[in-house]
Amino acid sequence: MATPDFVLALRERIGHAPLPLVGTTAVVFRDEKVLLGKRADNGAWQAIAGIVEPGEEPADAAARECMEEAGVVVSVDRVALVHQLPRITYLNGDQVDYLEIVFRCTWVSGEPHPADGELTEVGFYDLAEMDEVDREHVRKIALALAEDDAAHFHGGRAGR
Repeated sequence: MATPDFVLALRERIGHAPLPLVGTTAVVFRDEKVLLGKRADNGAWQAIAGIVEPGEEPADAAARECMEEAGVVVSVDRVALVHQLPRITYLNGDQVDYLEIVFRCTWVSGEPHPADGELTEVGFYDLAEMDEVDREHVRKIALALAEDDAAHFHGGRAGR
C-alpha cells in the first residue's frame, strides 16, 4: 500500500517511533454480497481500508478509499465498530498505532476493479464464500451486516 505523503513527512521528523493514525474500513454491501479485495502486498482478502488524511472526515475517507482502490461509489451509512488495533511494526521498523473506524456502506455505482494497484482482485462476493477472509475481517463484516445495530466499541473503560 502506498504510504501517504503526510506520513512520510512525519517519519522524517520522528523516525520509527510509534505514530498514532486513524484508519477506516468500508464494509460495502450490494444486494446480498459484500465488496472484498485481495491485497497486492500480502495476498489477504479483506474489505476496503485506508488511512484518514489530515483534516478529512473519516466517513469521507472510507468513500474515497472505495473509489481509489476499487473504482466504486458508495454511500456511508453508519459506524459499525471503533477500536484500537494492536501496535504494528513494519519491516523497516516503523511503528503505528491505528484507531480503526469500520463503516457499513452501500454500493451506489461503478463496477469493482483494481483501480490503483493496492488490490490484485476485487469484487462482490456472497457472504457464504468468505472462507479466505481472515477471522477479524469476517467479524467486521458481521458487525456491519446488522443494519440497525448500534456501533460496537472495544474494551477499555468505555467497554465496561
